[in-house]
Amino acid sequence: MRHAIDPKIDCVFKALLGADENRRLLVHFLNAMLGGELGAAITEVQILNPYNEREFLTDKLSIVDVKARDGRGRRYQIEIQLLGYPDLLARILYNWADLYSQQLESGQGYEQLKPTYSIWLLADELLSDRAGYRHRYRLRDDAGRELIDHGGIWLFELSKFAAERVESEEQRWLKFFRDGERLDAAALPAWMDTAEMRQAMSTLKGFSEKERAYHAYQARQEYLREQRSLQRALEQARAELEAARQAKEAAWQAKEEALREQEAERQAKEAALREQEAERHAKEEALREQEAERHAKEAALAELARLKAQLLDDSSQA
Repeated sequence: MRHAIDPKIDCVFKALLGADENRRLLVHFLNAMLGGELGAAITEVQILNPYNEREFLTDKLSIVDVKARDGRGRRYQIEIQLLGYPDLLARILYNWADLYSQQLESGQGYEQLKPTYSIWLLADELLSDRAGYRHRYRLRDDAGRELIDHGGIWLFELSKFAAERVESEEQRWLKFFRDGERLDAAALPAWMDTAEMRQAMSTLKGFSEKERAYHAYQARQEYLREQRSLQRALEQARAELEAARQAKEAAWQAKEEALREQEAERQAKEAALREQEAERHAKEEALREQEAERHAKEAALAELARLKAQLLDDSSQA
């Protein structure tokens, strides 16, 4: 190939799995990623939003996921996400619910609902608190009992995928998306020697060797770089705002703590003054009691002196 092509870039990804001429690739991809979940393997799919090069490459708001329906009516959504952000999990769930709910037309009953499967390939790590690159989510209760067998959400974190030896078709696809930009079409490794991988490389070569397709690829890549830069700037701004908020919160808490300490100090001083006042009152009361006792003693002595004087007087008269 004349130019290295990253299969994770949205226009390439959509051409790989969302073009009518690559429906065989989509069937193989779905069987590889969903494994035994489907019971019977998919043999044919209808792409509900097929890739249109002219429309896709001239519209920056093009829908980049792939939606399909198999012969049993089951629905599928496949999407590549290059950049993680805080609300991505909510978006993933919303998209699954939206595709599931779109099945029914006016007058149709719930019995016509079919399982819906959502597959996301994530370039960035999204679930840092969970080990492994493959995560499956279905509707179950705490005991693991399924509410209804109507599909679910599959997340594949490419940044956690570290297998170098391909042991399954799932790993083959993940390794292709992870390493595809570094592959040499003229000297493909042994793990790429399958009909599906050769067809995938043929799609990449189309972007590499056709000038218009390659310039469109570059434009999409530049657009995605801008989006990543804007996202990083937004995250930095959010981080700065959060840091400022935390600093203000810390300053407010410090001020509150200082006020509480001042109040505690004031209350301690008031308590000390009350204790001093109580001590003063106690001393005054003790002095009053001493004074009363002194007066009582003096009165007793005066009475004793009077009685002595009366006895002497009585004695002298006698």
